[in-house]
Amino acid sequence: MSAPVLHTERLTLRQPVPGDWEPFRDFMMSERAQEFGSHRNLGKAFRSFAAELGHWEIFGFGMFAVTRRGEDRAVALVGPWNPPDWPEREIGWMVLDEGAEGRGIAREAAEGALGHIWRDLRWDTVVSYVAEGNARSAALAERLGARLDPGAAAPEAPGKRILVYRHPRPEELS
Repeated sequence: MSAPVLHTERLTLRQPVPGDWEPFRDFMMSERAQEFGSHRNLGKAFRSFAAELGHWEIFGFGMFAVTRRGEDRAVALVGPWNPPDWPEREIGWMVLDEGAEGRGIAREAAEGALGHIWRDLRWDTVVSYVAEGNARSAALAERLGARLDPGAAAPEAPGKRILVYRHPRPEELS
């Protein structure tokens, strides 16, 4: 099965490739990656990237590498994520390129990925796990229509409280 390639107005969402390691590594080694647990640890960053590639190989889907149309450098990872120890299926996002922050790229990519999740993967539910205090991710989840679900289980994250935002299923699919 070949991986889908999604297009939005400004972006291309494609399966990550080994060449995406450099922007991923640079992000994970930066101060901006504190919420992702690989902050300034090259080995953890590498294992996290290998998990991104492996998720696609094992499950046939995963986070998309997001590029600007006509370019190939990944500026974000956005999309479906469902490791075996996760309580529920998630849509996640991380903006790798600091210059892409605040430009609507994560939202545009997440909207495209949510369409894929509902339409093609046919998930019944989808959540986003957001570390408490990560105001930008919480705001994005809310802009996408997700609402805090205080009763939902969250993955374990030592030293962090994880909030669960539940995305609404589009009415036309209900």
